[in-house]
Amino acid sequence: MKTNYHTHTWRCNHAEPDERAYIEAALSTGTRVLGFSDHTPYPFDDGHCSGFRMRCDQAQDYVDTLSALKQEYRGEIDIHIGFEAEYYPRYFSRLLSLLEPLGYEYLNLGQHFLGNEVDGPYVCTPTDDPDMLERYVRQTSEALNTGAFSCFVHPDIFRFTGNERVYREKMRNLCREARSCGVPLEINLLGLGTHRHYPRETFWEEAAVVGNQVILGWDAHQADWMKQPELEAAGEDMIRRLGLHRIQYLTLVRPRSK
Repeated sequence: MKTNYHTHTWRCNHAEPDERAYIEAALSTGTRVLGFSDHTPYPFDDGHCSGFRMRCDQAQDYVDTLSALKQEYRGEIDIHIGFEAEYYPRYFSRLLSLLEPLGYEYLNLGQHFLGNEVDGPYVCTPTDDPDMLERYVRQTSEALNTGAFSCFVHPDIFRFTGNERVYREKMRNLCREARSCGVPLEINLLGLGTHRHYPRETFWEEAAVVGNQVILGWDAHQADWMKQPELEAAGEDMIRRLGLHRIQYLTLVRPRSK
């Protein structure tokens, strides 16, 4: 692929430890743009620690380390510095204030919990409750309308096991909201390659009807993950087969705190 805007680092506690290894792997595959978007810290009230995201005191080191590598590899590959963030309404403005002084470039929306992770349900837990699905659509639609996000990664991550007609209707509404807000949707190659419940074809059938822009993303937690041409080909085949509108490059949006 020419680009990948979904790359993690060791600070999320579940990824390979060497940022340089990701860059070298991308170079070996002919990637022109590599965006790092590790799980953003979140300033919770009670000092809650996620265990799957960087701590607040690691955010500056994350940006500084990648900024140095960006300069070092200038002329070989374009490196961009971002974060993957959930939209937690109770804490989101506080998050933007925390990130404001950092030299980052973009946010990806990656919603893993409803409400927030302190007291909300995990979206990968199977449920046939249409009200839970509606909550996911409502919360992520609100996120899209903040104008803070450059891409919506694995938008089909919510694991709904109920009525398929209801699923299509709700997700069609979400796709319409994303298109209205001008936010592309990511087909997640980590989910595809590890046979997770996403990418979910019925979601992407609705995205094809709505006409969303879509982009492939490695969601790389290991450098060598990006060295799988057969997986990239599978993603490209899915795009062709469903008639999706693929883009290669994102327009990066850097949100401002209010």
